[in-house]
Formats: sequence, structure tokens, C-alpha cells
Amino acid sequence: MSTRIYVPCDAAALAMGADVVARAIETQIAARRLDAEVVRNGSRGMFWLEPLVEVDTPKGRVGYGRVIPEAVEGMFDRNLIEGGAHPLCIGLTEEHPYLKKQERLTFARCGITDPLSIDDYKAHNGYRGLQRALNMSASGIVDEVLNSGLRGRGGAGFPTGIKWRTVLNTAADQKYIVCNADEGDSGTYADRMIMEGDPFVLIEGMTIAGIAVGATMGYIYIRSEYPHAVRTMRRAIEIARANGYLGTNVCGTGKSFDLDVRMGAGAYICGEETSLLESLEGKRGQIRPKPPLPAIQGLFGKPTVMNNVISLATVPIILDKGAEFYRDFGMGRSRGTLTIQLAGNIKYGGLVEKAFGITLREAIYDFGGGTATGRPLRAVQVGGPLGAYFPESLLDTPLDYEKFAELKGLVGHGGIVVFDDTVDLAKQARFAMEFCAIESCGKCTPCRVGSTRGVEVIDRIIANEDRTKNLELLDDLCELLLDGSLCALGGLTPYPVLSAVRYFPEDFSKPASLPVASLSAQEKQPWH
Repeated sequence: MSTRIYVPCDAAALAMGADVVARAIETQIAARRLDAEVVRNGSRGMFWLEPLVEVDTPKGRVGYGRVIPEAVEGMFDRNLIEGGAHPLCIGLTEEHPYLKKQERLTFARCGITDPLSIDDYKAHNGYRGLQRALNMSASGIVDEVLNSGLRGRGGAGFPTGIKWRTVLNTAADQKYIVCNADEGDSGTYADRMIMEGDPFVLIEGMTIAGIAVGATMGYIYIRSEYPHAVRTMRRAIEIARANGYLGTNVCGTGKSFDLDVRMGAGAYICGEETSLLESLEGKRGQIRPKPPLPAIQGLFGKPTVMNNVISLATVPIILDKGAEFYRDFGMGRSRGTLTIQLAGNIKYGGLVEKAFGITLREAIYDFGGGTATGRPLRAVQVGGPLGAYFPESLLDTPLDYEKFAELKGLVGHGGIVVFDDTVDLAKQARFAMEFCAIESCGKCTPCRVGSTRGVEVIDRIIANEDRTKNLELLDDLCELLLDGSLCALGGLTPYPVLSAVRYFPEDFSKPASLPVASLSAQEKQPWH
């Protein structure tokens, strides 16, 4: 059997030259007449090491990163084919402390398998959850998901099983499963990594959902900025259908479920479920008033399960291992694992999957290595552009939905963006209001007009125009946005604004606003 050399096809690795590295490796294999092949896998999520090249050896997979094309010939000279020593070698990949300290459940295969090999997927426990589900009653599947404690990973944290049960118990001639893959939050990429690195797990999760609630059709709504994910998902759906895992006779059971991919046009608001449904129906992406809930009247007015990529991709392991297995991870009402995405001014940016309860400090320092600049950390934003800014004094807060809610913050989709002491929080607050103004669908006045007025008020505060009065006005405006907006875009925009004012008041009382210092480049040397 030929030696397998893995080079990621993940968008992050491609951006760092993975295709050129793969071609350089293939050239060396051919020139040296070696019995080896290049396999394009997903990313392990250690982005500072991309492209991360791995070699199958008798002792396990040996990793090398960050690999550049010019280094490839020297790597072969030092016996790359057998995992030979080299300055870029990080040893056995699974033993790397960044990976070894994680609890990878949803991401168990990502970076390990060939994303478009269904045989590879099944060899790594793929489709075991669906096989079990096909031998259960619909209500039994829903109970398993409900008892696992799985909550929506898109940001809302709503119990997945309750949503499924509502759709199951709603009579209709047609039901749908819709996957929200419009991953628009700053500093997030977990959805993309799954779709590019382990697409069959999402297909399996959506198929289980369809069998559970009686839906025969599903749609994956992917943001237009993810062309690689779109291509991979479409090809994976074709492969699953050709192998009997989708279509009119799923696994020979006579049950029907099929999938299709739809691409968004780049509107942040279409990450909100009702706007997404409007877009899927060919309309302008605008908020729908609720009720009725999508679970009762969703896509084309039919009962619809609407879940995030990570929520649906987690379902297979719950059905495979059981509800208790998954529920044993986490804390309080936040059960299972959270896919943390470290970004911003961070030394080791990447994906971390850990049980709920890990603190911000542990995520940022134990995994992220602190700031990339080496300067003191001043603020961290969790939960995307609508998340609160927390100061260093709150870094011991555990990542838990309820703990964050107590602090007027969001766990959201698990994105963590780090800032050092050069950040100006008044400007960050302004950005939040400006973001809302630009991305508002225009449906409701508080969001559409209030965010625009918010930018103007913050500009006056920064310019020291009647600062005390305008700070009071900003507080009133945020209260209006919180209480009067139709959806979370306007309703949560006050979180970053008010947290910036609360925890960093000095930035709103400077005599003049100074430009934010430029950040130094992230260290190029890999973490060994």
C-alpha cells in the first residue's frame, strides 16, 4: 500500500499556498519514483501551521508546518516519506498539545479523512448514527436529541430537540430541513471547516433530521463567500445519492430524503432564520414577524427544521454514541462541546473543540498563546460583531450560555476575537452601530434608523461634543434597539456598544481620538 501524504484543501490552507505545496510534493514523488500519493484532506484547525503536511507512518501521522514549496525538496532529502526529522516537523500530529487537550466530537474526522471519500468517512465511524436512527421511531430519534441537551450552535442556543419535536407534531403534506450555513460573524469559520473538511457528517445529520420529523427535502444555504464549501457540498451530495444515502430509498428502507445547495448573495441579515427563508423562496432577505414560528410555518409556509451547520453535524455522534455520552460533556444547561474559533490579535489562531465550561482565559492563553503582538490583552469580543467586549478582568468567565447572559454577553457561534492594548473601544462601538446600519434589512424602524442615529451620537461623543448628554442619549437609544427591534441584529447591537462604554469608559472621555496603532505581523515560526 502506497504511503499517504496529506495536504489540506481547506480555504485557509489554500490561502497559504497549499495547492503549490501539493504540486511540489507530487513532483518529488514522481522524480524519486516513490510509492506514495497525495491526499487532500480538511484542516486540523491549527491555522498558524498551514499548510500542515502530514505523512502516514507505522507510528502514526507525522506533521510538518508551516510548509512552503521551497522546503519540499529538502523534506524529501530528510526522508519525509517515513516521517523523517526536519526543522518543520512537529512530531505526531495527534500528540501536539493544541490537539491533545481538545475533546473533538463534531470535528472528530476533520483534517483526518479525504472529504469526498465516502469509504473514508464510513471507515471513521461515519453513517453509524443514521443506521441506528433508521431502526428507531421518529419520536425516539427526537427524544435522543432532546435528552442529549444539544442546543443551537448558530448563536441562539435554543434546544434542538424542542424545535424538532414541534415540526414532528405539526401535521403537513410537506416538511423541510434547512441548514443555515450563512456564517457571517467576524472571526468564525467552523461551519466552513466542516463543509470543506467533513461534508458527509452534515449530510448525515440532515438526513437523520429528515427521518426524525418526516421531512423529505433539505436545503443548505451557504454564503457566497464560501465557493470551496459550495463545490465540496454539491459533490458530496452527488456521492451520497449515488451510494444510496440520499434519494427516494435511503439505505434501502423506502424512506425518502434529498438535499440541495443554495447560495446566498452576501447579506449578513440572511443569517437570521426568517430572512434566510425569504431568500430561499427567491424574495428579498427581510425579517418575518414571529409568530408564526418557522417550525410551524417556515419554508413555503410548511413546517421547517432550521438549524446551524454545527448543530446538524453534531447529531450523528449523538445517535451513534447515545444522548448520555454527549450530555456528559459541558456544564449547567450548556451540554456537549463548543467549537471555539480564535481570531484577531492572537498568536495561535485556529479552531478548538472543548466541552462547555472552559474559561476565556484558558482558550486565549492555553490554546491561543496570548496576543500575536506580545502586548497586553485589553479586550475580547465573543459571539461575533453583536457580542459584548469583555475586559481582562472577566477572562475567567466560563464559556456557558447562562454565565454569558448574566454579563449581557453572547457565546454565539463560538467566535473569539482578541485585541491588545492599542485598541480604541470607542471606535469599536462606532463600528458596531455602523455595521448594523449597513446590514439592516430595513424592516423595522429601531434598527434601520436607530443604528444610523447611533453612529452620529458616537461621533459626537468621540468629538467631545456635549459628551455627558450624548452618553445618556446613547444609553436611551440602545434601550430602544434592545426592546423595539424585530430581530437580533438590532436587538443585540447594543451589547458591544454598552459593554464598551461600561468596561472601557476612558476611551469615551479622551480629549481627541487617536488612530489605532497598527498590529505587528503574527509570528511566522510554528509552535512546537
